[in-house]
Amino acid sequence: MAVQYEAVIGLEVHAQLLTVSKLFCGCSAAFGAAPNTHVCPVCLGLPGALPVANGHAVHLATRAGLALGCSVERNSRFARKNYFYPDLAKGYQISQFERPLNAHGKLLIEGDPVDGQPREREVHIERIHMEEDAAKNIHGASGSSDTLVDFNRAGVALIEIVGGPDLRSSAEAESYLRRIHEVLMFCGVNDGNLEEGSFRCDANVSIRPVGESKLGTRTELKNINSFRFVRKAIDYEIKRQEILVSGGGRVVQETRTWNEAAGKTLSMRSKEEAHDYRYFPDPDLPPLTISEEAFAQARDSVPELPAQLRARYQAELGLTAYDAAVLTTHPLIARFFEESTGLLVQKAGEARSAAGKRVANFIQSEVLRYVGTVGLTATFPVTADRLAGLLALVQKGSISGKMAKDVFEAMRESGSDAESVVAEQGLSQVSDAGAIEVVVREVLAQSAKQVAQYRGGNDKLLGFFVGQVMKATKGAANPALVNDTLKKLLAE
Repeated sequence: MAVQYEAVIGLEVHAQLLTVSKLFCGCSAAFGAAPNTHVCPVCLGLPGALPVANGHAVHLATRAGLALGCSVERNSRFARKNYFYPDLAKGYQISQFERPLNAHGKLLIEGDPVDGQPREREVHIERIHMEEDAAKNIHGASGSSDTLVDFNRAGVALIEIVGGPDLRSSAEAESYLRRIHEVLMFCGVNDGNLEEGSFRCDANVSIRPVGESKLGTRTELKNINSFRFVRKAIDYEIKRQEILVSGGGRVVQETRTWNEAAGKTLSMRSKEEAHDYRYFPDPDLPPLTISEEAFAQARDSVPELPAQLRARYQAELGLTAYDAAVLTTHPLIARFFEESTGLLVQKAGEARSAAGKRVANFIQSEVLRYVGTVGLTATFPVTADRLAGLLALVQKGSISGKMAKDVFEAMRESGSDAESVVAEQGLSQVSDAGAIEVVVREVLAQSAKQVAQYRGGNDKLLGFFVGQVMKATKGAANPALVNDTLKKLLAE
């Protein structure tokens, strides 16, 4: 009988902190500047240059730890991680080792289904420590064999989130990565921009026989900056290791990279021997002390997180799990939804749960197709106030739901509010019972066969009659009044 294997996966997430300047100097941390223009003696590692820790970076790193359920070490320490590579001017990276800022966190993810049923499960986070980023190597620039180095990124403030080996599939790894991503964005700690590399991860992947507790030899997949690529790279690596071991080979501890064009992982360098980074406390930086006041500020700055928002939207507003998930894909989309709902309650006097459902449905069906997000920024086709104004007209019966879609398009194109569009285009809903009855009688007179079938017990034909009346009134008739009038006349 063939041996069955299970995967053991742990992710190390590198997230750039949203600071204006770098971690230990005053150079700009902005992305996209001309090469080697955001540099100084500190981030270039020149002799005699001394680092000074960025207080706001410490605040953000503390906030991230609290949001991810970590215990915060009030007295942590920066350390030197020593290795030689062209992107490391000093010959060491300032990081944290024995005393990280945050430890022992936890996160709920979408676990692999059990007996076909979806489930959530908790995975643990071993530590979240602060460190500076390295520079960027540019290989083969201008078609040459040279490697150029851009030091703009050197010294940018990062946190590294080290997850435990708790994940068992690429799907769980993707869920974990997405949950980390959304928490950091909602906290304002990281902009979530995968394309610019401000959020990226390394994946440690190994396999072992099902039922075995001992960990297998792992490979490290470096610098993956796409949710889709994480899943594809892990799936490929699991299969590669299974084929290798089943054929009598052994997995070599190494660093590999995902090659999207080839659709496979490729070896970068061997890690058969553990790299001795010779960590020791950085003598140029004092211990990092978090005062009670600083801790309280970080704790109080943690907002309502996406998982909490989703639970509240379902409990208080009656939204489905799917709707709640869509509305929490970005912090500004969630804020737009909250503002629109609150304003609709004010404008229409509608109950909050009913208003929330109305807003949620319209945002998903009409608004989101025009929403653009880049990092933590987002653009919307209309303001929350104008969306609430439009939906208030629907709630009051001034326009129908179908007409609201046409009004929304006109609002988006013209920049006008809903009432102005309705007035200009004469789109007010017909709620005159007498006028609607005239149209209904005309429709029934033209549909004698369907009337007979309806009266014979085919109740489903009511929808046909409603459609004919709405068509005759060009969608302007009040649907509720149309239904009531049809039922009354068909019962005669």
